[in-house]
Amino acid sequence: MVAPLYTTASGLLFHAGKILVLTVGLPARGKTHISRALERYLRWTGVKTQVISLGDYRRKVLGGTRNLPPDYFTLGEKSPETMALRQKISDGCEQLIMDFFNEQGQVVIYDANNGTKERRQRIADKFIKHGIHVILLESLCDDKELIMANIRSVKISSPDYRNWDPEKAVEDYYSRIRDHEVHYEPVEETAYPFIRIKNVGEHIMVNDIRGYLQSRIVFFLMNIHNTHRTIYFARVADSDLSQAGWEYGERLKEFVLERRAKSMKERGIDPTDRRLVIWTSARRRSHHSAWPFLTVGPNDPAPPAKVKVIERPQMSEINPGVWDGLTPDEVRKYYPDEWERFVHDPYAYRAPRAESYHDLCVRLEPTLIELERQKEDLLIIGHASVIRCILAYLIGLPASEIPAIEIARGDLIEVVPTSYGVYSQAYHFWDGPGRSDTNGTGTDDGNFYENYAEDTKGKRRPEVDVEQAV
Repeated sequence: MVAPLYTTASGLLFHAGKILVLTVGLPARGKTHISRALERYLRWTGVKTQVISLGDYRRKVLGGTRNLPPDYFTLGEKSPETMALRQKISDGCEQLIMDFFNEQGQVVIYDANNGTKERRQRIADKFIKHGIHVILLESLCDDKELIMANIRSVKISSPDYRNWDPEKAVEDYYSRIRDHEVHYEPVEETAYPFIRIKNVGEHIMVNDIRGYLQSRIVFFLMNIHNTHRTIYFARVADSDLSQAGWEYGERLKEFVLERRAKSMKERGIDPTDRRLVIWTSARRRSHHSAWPFLTVGPNDPAPPAKVKVIERPQMSEINPGVWDGLTPDEVRKYYPDEWERFVHDPYAYRAPRAESYHDLCVRLEPTLIELERQKEDLLIIGHASVIRCILAYLIGLPASEIPAIEIARGDLIEVVPTSYGVYSQAYHFWDGPGRSDTNGTGTDDGNFYENYAEDTKGKRRPEVDVEQAV
């Protein structure tokens, strides 16, 4: 079960308390990747969570690395001016943490090196006095290829190295690492709960983890990695596949393989060396949409791409209950009282004998964990309601916005998770029957929820009498 089922009137998870996750580790050990992934998961489950990054705050206040004194990143002797700057940034970050907790936030992930025992002790003592639980999250890495991949990822995506020469950026970052290695003190103190991760998920060790929320944090961290992969989304073709539906599946196959080959070529990878995994629901039109990927056609590249198709029953479309087959206008007409409750909160409201979007998110949680575990490129051929939930999770959208996400049939959504966020882009590949903007023929028969966002043109709350909706 996901967290919102257990929250109290304050919005905090029942009996979990407030938690400060203090990251520990040398540069380029995956701390930012882990922090952002954990933030995304906890937010999606309803826990008020925020990553507060020492680096982001420093860049906001002082600017990029070229604006800093040359001894700013060294851990030895420093000038009084540099010491004052570092203290200013540290104090500012800790105040942001306290402000978030004072505003009823529940979990803060403090993304910083925190590489000395003295610094960890000082921060922990400060927040424990306010009744906040402190967990040390140490990320270790002895895989040189993984470290280099992390460095190049930071070089590409970190604001510190925008417009830098790539090789100079790598050299500069390596200089930071060498200095930190001299002064780094691994976590050995057992006064606080700690989680130690090696090589971003290869091994994990926990100490004194207690309670539901802390256990959920460990469970999630046991399933993550930072292997580069691309996640594609496309709506299923029309029911039982008509001739146009089979053509849609063929065109989807051609377009996905074309996009993927181009992307992998840019990264210097042969697409035939890596497998494409496809997830579908157990509904016939979903896995039929994936069938063209398992056949060899005249337009296929040689050798054909390696493909594996997996059916996931949890990815079935949302159950519409008594609203089965109705449009928003018909629901408003035949179920006026239920409609008013629905438009007040489309995410949480459950129509008679139906699922709410919250119910669907609960059902999809095991799928999201498998999504985090997946290291190969992934194509999800799914129903619109399912894609909305998973896409909201990856991008970090609030749950309340899930029902309003428009998923047009004929668009391929490409998502690439990175340490500093998620890159997403939609590509149009289909204009035939079933396209959602073609004379209204893009709807899924018999499911109000599947087409709600498209039928209302993306409005989460259609225009109704405000006094009636309250």
